[in-house]
Amino acid sequence: MTPDELADELSGGTLRSAYLLAGSEALLRDDALAALRQAALGDGPSDFDLDVLDGERASPGTLLDALATLPVLAPRRLVVLREPAGRRAGGKGLPDALTEALASLDPDATCVLVATCEKADRRARWVKAFVAAGAVVECEAPRRARELAGFIRAEAARRDVVLGPGAAELLAERVGPQLLVLRQEIAKAALWVAPGETVDREQVAASASDLGEEPVWDLTDAIGEGRARDALGVLHGILSRGAPPPVVLGALASHVRKLTRIAHGGRVAGPPFVTRKLESQARRYRPARLVGCLRAIHDADEVLKGRGGLAPEATLERLVLALAG
Repeated sequence: MTPDELADELSGGTLRSAYLLAGSEALLRDDALAALRQAALGDGPSDFDLDVLDGERASPGTLLDALATLPVLAPRRLVVLREPAGRRAGGKGLPDALTEALASLDPDATCVLVATCEKADRRARWVKAFVAAGAVVECEAPRRARELAGFIRAEAARRDVVLGPGAAELLAERVGPQLLVLRQEIAKAALWVAPGETVDREQVAASASDLGEEPVWDLTDAIGEGRARDALGVLHGILSRGAPPPVVLGALASHVRKLTRIAHGGRVAGPPFVTRKLESQARRYRPARLVGCLRAIHDADEVLKGRGGLAPEATLERLVLALAG
């Protein structure tokens, strides 16, 4: 099911005993989890009725104990298991325990199990168990322009923002499939008009950051191919068009995470020419260097949040040189 279908199901009063939130779009996974938490625990305190387990550290026994515990204050308990198929030794045997737990969960039980993962191997037994139960929520960002514009309209409606003709399409073109940025831009565009008034194309053009697929790919291509000077030139162009530094940082972080996933044998969604390009770029980096790139992105994020004396533009310049070097 889609996140929207999950929302419709929950609003209709249906709450299943188990869900798998799978997909590369963290924003959709977080939104789906928040909706499930609200449905399972309500607005009351959740200190005693919520368990969040790390799949790379939790043992099978820990999972089974959490599922067997009775609720204390809320009508139900919520057990969240992140990345069940973790690579570290702590997660050994956990997928098998998860499969057995799914088979034994009572639909009328007072415990709801939610597993979340960035990528679900459909061949794995534990994933097949969720699929058989019809409890998989696909959390992938829309890629086609029409689908992306539909997401924007739905987000605007949820925020009581009225978009005029062509406004959603222009916003999709400017930002691309970066859902968190789109959400921020919808909120920003709403500030241009009084409540109930329409946000038109001109207002979107004036307020929205121009960080669509083309300029982002120009930047990440230059970085991935080691063209540091070209990367700096593209970065300056993006910033001069008004793109906020945190948005640019988010695009770089997303790109490096994709390269890291490929370098460790994973796959990324997208057209074939895009995946081939990413695979070619990933071959330039050793796994240890990609870890260093992620650490550099984290450090840049800390600086942009005010934990350093460097200007945002200079922070991004230094990061781009580190990633492309």
